Amino acid sequence: MSDNDSKTIAARELSARSDHIEEAYEFFLAYAAQGLQSDSNSQVRDYLTKFDRAVDGLGPFLTDYVATLGLDPAPFKGFIGVLDRDARDAQAAAQMVLAQPAIASQTIDNFNANIHVRALLTDLFLIDEVLKGR
Repeated sequence: MSDNDSKTIAARELSARSDHIEEAYEFFLAYAAQGLQSDSNSQVRDYLTKFDRAVDGLGPFLTDYVATLGLDPAPFKGFIGVLDRDARDAQAAAQMVLAQPAIASQTIDNFNANIHVRALLTDLFLIDEVLKGR
């Protein structure tokens, strides 16, 4: 596999992970506004599962991605560490919510408001902007 192929595959994976996280966040905003006491359909669980998968191993993936791009890892190391902690913390919250027998709108509203989920989103926006065009 060529260097360009590796870069393209890695860029697509980053884009897919970011898209899943953002789509889930947007779905959660709409779900939270419904005032439901329970998840009568599995759609909220599907989005939580996608979110969980998208954040799984995100820090190590980004470390590898920076290396794939041939960039000096030093300036990225600290920030990727921050992003990795936020991803793991947000993932822990998602897994806790998924384990509940019923997921009310208020639970999802609180999940969406969780500082780690919000921090993860802004972390992704920042690193995506920095890595664009690389």
